[in-house]
Amino acid sequence: MSMVIELGELPLLLDERYGTLALPPVTDEQFYEFCERNPLINAERTAKGNIHLMPPAEAWTDSRGLALAFDLETWNRTLVESGIVFGASAGFKLPNGAIRAPDVSWVSQAQWDALPEDARFPYPHLCPDFVVEVMSPSDRISEARAKMEEYRENGARLGWLIDRKNRTVFVYRQDSPVETLTDPATVPGDPELPRFAADLSRVFA
Repeated sequence: MSMVIELGELPLLLDERYGTLALPPVTDEQFYEFCERNPLINAERTAKGNIHLMPPAEAWTDSRGLALAFDLETWNRTLVESGIVFGASAGFKLPNGAIRAPDVSWVSQAQWDALPEDARFPYPHLCPDFVVEVMSPSDRISEARAKMEEYRENGARLGWLIDRKNRTVFVYRQDSPVETLTDPATVPGDPELPRFAADLSRVFA
């Protein structure tokens, strides 16, 4: 089932099966306008320019992602602000044109400082160095893994896909096979995030 909605003078087709807004692809400005007009809707833009709608995260899953972000921020401060930690509402324009919002992310200070001021708003034109996606019960593993591959292809040096239901973590690194960790107590961030280790017992709780 599909329906047509409006974004200003731009007609968009909503495919309710897949949560994707299409026809035609939207520009950066149109996507930002859509988000401004619909602050209660979670959305990303695909590399093809289509808007993808996402349901709100399951509450406990979001809480566990927040706990992980807190641990990451604590680690970041021990290294004298070596970078910037972002939460689930922060969007980034990847090199392939997609606008994605990882559940947790970290951008090194060096990468952030190298970004021109006009490329920081509204969505920084970069892929975070470290990205985390925490799956909700309704998420499809195939879609989640495809998104992680997209992060890696666009420059993420380290990525964690956390499947809480099956107590599994998939670790993505540049030029390395995906590593699967089953029911780990902790997951180290070395060498990309020196001396950082996440307590997964809190995330799997």
